Parts: sequence; C-alpha cells; structure tokens
Amino acid sequence: MAENKKESSFEKNLNDKSKKRIFTSECVCLKDLLFVVYDIVAVAMAYFLALWFRFDCRFSEIPDYYLMAWLKFTPIYIVISIVVFWLFRLYRSIWKYASFTEIKRIICASGVLMVLHTALITVLFYRMPISYYVIGGIIQFLMIVLVRFTYRFISMEREKNIKLSQALINNRVMLIGAGEAGQMILRDLQSSKRLNENICCIIDDDKKKQGRYLYGVPIVGGREEILLNVEKYNIQKIYLAMPGASVDQRRDILSICKETNCQLKSLPGIAEIVSEINTESMRDVSVEDLLGRESIKVNMDEIHGSIEDKVILVTGGGGSIGSELCRQIAKHNPKKLIVFDIYENNAHAIGLELKDSYPNLDTEVLIGSVRDSRRINQVFAKYKPDIVYHAAAHKHVPLMEDSPCESIKNNAIGTYKTAYAAMVNGCKRFVLISTDKAVNSTNIMGASKRLCEMIIQSFDKKIKEGKMQDITPLNIHFEDAFGSMNNMANIQEQPNIEFVAVRFGNVLGSNGSVVPRFKEQIEKGGPVTVTHPDIIRYFMTIPEAVSLVLQAGTYAKGGEIFVLDMGAPVKIDTLARNLIRLSGFIPDVDIKIEYTGLRAGEKLYEEKLMSEEGLKTTPNHLIHIGSPISFETDKFLEQLTTLMTMAYDGEEDKIRKFVADIVGNYHPAGEHGSDHKGLEYDRQIEIATQNEALVTSSKHD
Repeated sequence: MAENKKESSFEKNLNDKSKKRIFTSECVCLKDLLFVVYDIVAVAMAYFLALWFRFDCRFSEIPDYYLMAWLKFTPIYIVISIVVFWLFRLYRSIWKYASFTEIKRIICASGVLMVLHTALITVLFYRMPISYYVIGGIIQFLMIVLVRFTYRFISMEREKNIKLSQALINNRVMLIGAGEAGQMILRDLQSSKRLNENICCIIDDDKKKQGRYLYGVPIVGGREEILLNVEKYNIQKIYLAMPGASVDQRRDILSICKETNCQLKSLPGIAEIVSEINTESMRDVSVEDLLGRESIKVNMDEIHGSIEDKVILVTGGGGSIGSELCRQIAKHNPKKLIVFDIYENNAHAIGLELKDSYPNLDTEVLIGSVRDSRRINQVFAKYKPDIVYHAAAHKHVPLMEDSPCESIKNNAIGTYKTAYAAMVNGCKRFVLISTDKAVNSTNIMGASKRLCEMIIQSFDKKIKEGKMQDITPLNIHFEDAFGSMNNMANIQEQPNIEFVAVRFGNVLGSNGSVVPRFKEQIEKGGPVTVTHPDIIRYFMTIPEAVSLVLQAGTYAKGGEIFVLDMGAPVKIDTLARNLIRLSGFIPDVDIKIEYTGLRAGEKLYEEKLMSEEGLKTTPNHLIHIGSPISFETDKFLEQLTTLMTMAYDGEEDKIRKFVADIVGNYHPAGEHGSDHKGLEYDRQIEIATQNEALVTSSKHD
C-alpha cells in the first residue's frame, strides 16, 4: 500500500513537471507567434512610411504607380522577411537576456532584406525613389529592434521590482564609499540575479559627492550621518567599500557602524584584492578590523637572507604558531624544513599542506617530545639544524594551574633540553617563543615561560663567558648519564649560537584563543561568557606574531628578549560585544553576556615587559628589545635540577613556592586572597600604566 502511495506521489510530481514544461513551451510558442505577427506589420509599414515621408507625409501626393508597386510587392516581401528572420534565429533567441549578439543578428538580417527589397521591387515592379530604399530599411530595423528590446526592458524592470520588494522586507543596505570600489559593488548588486539586496543610500566623506546620486542611489552625507540614515532608511546591512582607507579610518567608521546593530561586511585592503571587485569580494567584518593598529611590517629581504639555504627546525610545528612559522619559512627557500611535534595529527596536516604548496621543498615531519633528551638529541645530531624556532609549549593557563608539574616539565625543562641539544650540535640560532604572561605572572604557565627566558639568557651568558662546561645535561633517568646523553657533555669546540626570546600577547584565532570561543557561543545563541568586565588583553594576528619572530631572528646578537608594540590593549568585554554586533545581534538583548569570574591564575591585565626592564629600539619601530634582568646564573642552573626532580616527582604543593623563589616576579594565584587575582587590581593598573609609558617613551628616543 505504501509502495503504491509512493508511486502515485512520484507520478504526480512527474505529471506536474510535464505540465510545467508543456505550459512553458506553449508560452514560448505564443511569444514567438506574437513576434511573427508584429514583424509582418512592421515590414509592411516600414516601406509605406518611407513613401509617406518621401512625399511630405501627404498620402494624396503619392503617385499611383509607386503605391501599386509597394502594394503588390508587400505580400512577397513579408514571406521573404519571415524566412530571413527565421534563418537568422530571431525567433529562437531568449529576448529576456538579449545582448549585443542579438543586435548583430538584427543588423545582418535587416541588411540582407534591404538588398533583397531594393533588387526585387525594382526588377519585378518599378524603380522606387532612392529615399524609399534607405528610409524604409532604417525604419524596418528600428521597429524590429524596438519591440524586442522593449520586451527585454520590461522583463528586467519586472524582476527588479520583484527583487526590490523582497529587499524592502529583508535586506536594506547602506553602502559606505562612493569611489570606484563602491561603484563596482553597487553595479554588481543592481545587476545580480541572485542577490535580494537593495542599496538604499550611500555614505561618503567627500563634500562634492554629497547630495548627488550614484546609479539612482542618493549620497546622503559623511560618516556623521551613518546613525541617522540607518534609522531613516531602516537599514539591515552596511557594506564598507573603502579598500584604500587607512586602519584608523576603517576603525573610526566601523566604531560608528557597530552601534547600529546592522550586519557589517567589508572589502579587504587594496593589497588583498587580486581580482575584480564585486559582492563576492565582500567579507564579514572581523574583530581584527576594530583593533585599531596597522599590521606589522617586516623586512622580507632580511628574513629571506637569514633563512635561505638553511636547515630549519620548528618545535611544536603542528600548533597555531608553529604551523604558521612553517608556512612563512617555506616561502624563503630553506635547505630543509623539519616539523617536530608530539601530536601526530597536527604534524601530519601541516606536512601535507607544505608538500602541496611547496612540492620542491625538502620537508621532514618528525614526532617526538622536547622533554625526551634522547629523542631531541637524535634529531639535532642527525639533521644539524642551523636555526631552531622553539614553539613547543603548554599554553593554556587554567589547565596548567591544575597540572603545574606538567607545565614545568614541558615548558621549562623541555626548553632546557632543546637548547642544550642545539648548543652541542652546532646550531647557529635558537629563537624561543615567549608570552606577555611571563611578566609579573600570577599563573604557573606564565612563570614557566619566564623560566624559559631565564634559561636561554643563562645559556647565552655562559657561552659568551666561555664557560659552557657549566651547562650540564638534565637527566631524570639515571641511565641517561651513561647512555645517549653522555656524548652531549663533551663539547669539542666553542659553540657559536645566539639565544633569543620573542614575547608577544594573545593571538587571534590560535588554539585556545577567546575569539573562536565567543563565535561558537554566538552561533549557539549565547550566552557569551566573559570572566570579568574589566579584563584587558593585548592582541595580534598569527601571521603578525610569526613575522615578528622571523624578524627578531635577524636582529639577534644573543640574550635579547624582543617585545612587540601591540598597540592599545583591548577590553575582553568590549571585544565580546563587538563580535555580537558584527554577527547582527544586540548584546544583552539577543545574546546575553555572563561574567563568570577570574579563573585560577588569571590577571586582569597582561604586561609586555617588567618594570625592571628598559626598552631599546630596533630598525623596526614596532619591535623593541627588553634589557636582560640580572640574576645569579650559577644558582639558577643548580635550582633547575631540583625543580626538574620536583616536577617529575609530582610535588604540586611545593613546586609553586619553589618557582616563586626562582622567579621573583611570580605571585602564585591566591597569594593575596582566595579570588585568584594574584596582584591586587590597583597594582595591576599601575604596572600596566607604567609599561605603556615605557613603550611610548621608547618611540621618542
């Protein structure tokens, strides 16, 4: 029974489709028949009108022999005309989409008919006035063209009205920018058959353009008129078509737009546009557009010279920063690129990507842990890398608060073992990826990264003093001292290696970044969770972070901590609200914001450098060098052995206090109370203000 019902349903759909096809065919036949009828009248009337015009528009003045010749030849000419029109496919074109091709066919058909008319009426009946032949041909051409393109115009207007009526309900658009890019976007929207969007008004700061019309759309004023006209025209979307605008201009305009609760789309900058500008070029406005900072500019020639024909090792090469390092390094023609990571899925993915993008690049993907002395030494001994970018680390603050020993083992001890293997195997440069959380840290992750910075500074100092024998391998397993690690202690010649660190803030879009988390919560309808209404962070993009790391390597002389001027810090609460608005929702109305409280080890403010550190400038005005803080290197190296033992023994209760003894600026969470803020709120503001003053003063040095 169900099968019969299914068959009957299928038959019904088939019949409906057949009827639709038949109906459409009938419409097409009727339309063609009407064109034929019109053409019969047109070709007959064209040459009669020619006669009429020839004799001053007076019918009585037309001689009978001319009139009889026209009358006798007209039936013959009608048949000839219909045949010629058919041969030139004037009854098989889709006039709704008529173009220059159809014009050419009409011109050719009219030319042929004009010759035939002239020859046949002259031979068969009577020689007519020259003006009759010329004016008749012109009138016939105009009448044939007029009806067909009138049909096209009416069809377009009907579609436009339908689309406009839909747009009036759904997508009323404001366009910002009446320049060339804005004109292209406007033309594309008006001619597009698939977009139901209506540009109601245009904003442009050029006073000469205001009050005028662009393709029928009014230019209503400058940026100060955005809010007024959004309300006046009931705008749902705003398109920013100013690819040549500066970052400051875009930020200012977008800051106004985000107050409107409209969906925002923007053209990328000029450098990003590589094809024709149209609505496909438009992208959703991203939070990066609101950071208010020019993108980092680096000297690509310097980077290329430092990487070309070198063997490069990237630890943590499958992670957010590590994988982008691999992508950018691959562009500079290294001799070999080694991707080293403990997580095989990420490492495999970046390996495949590199092979697809750079098939001639010698790429090696290796699995292993930086905590494994034997494995890391095997890699260095076999491949002898010239440069190491050490990105392998645990970075998630709350998780590391729950597992402090793992943070120390992977970050601090892993960095020591990797740096040691680099030193004894002839590596020329070691670049540590650090974080602003290493400054005045209230969490064990940040403290462990400060330990990493102290480790590379210790290595650099000992090597420059010619006391590299004071740096001994760290071995938690007894047999390592007599196994593969034994040869590592016998350094035959003075190492020639530069150890440096690069410190930057939060990276947009990285694993664990707050932005992807916010977007997920918005897609689910909220709530968006923010830890504290006053929490502030510095932000940069992954490509910027990596370009900084590569540039810093070219400035390395050994022992430096490079610091990026990341511009003004961003309130996370403001960031969340902007993302909600950019998604077309109203914060606290459509999408709720909930404050969950600071997590363990989390600070209200992150800082780029310590108050004890000064800043020096580099050729890149956005990259600074923090002066090394002095500490007792010998004592520190001894403490590392004890720290390693505590970490591997799992002494979580003691390890924070011991780390605080080593890193003087580490204040464990809960030290000043149970709220996990670490440094007091006022103290954090004071330090952040001091650091901003230091950065500002360094710009004027």
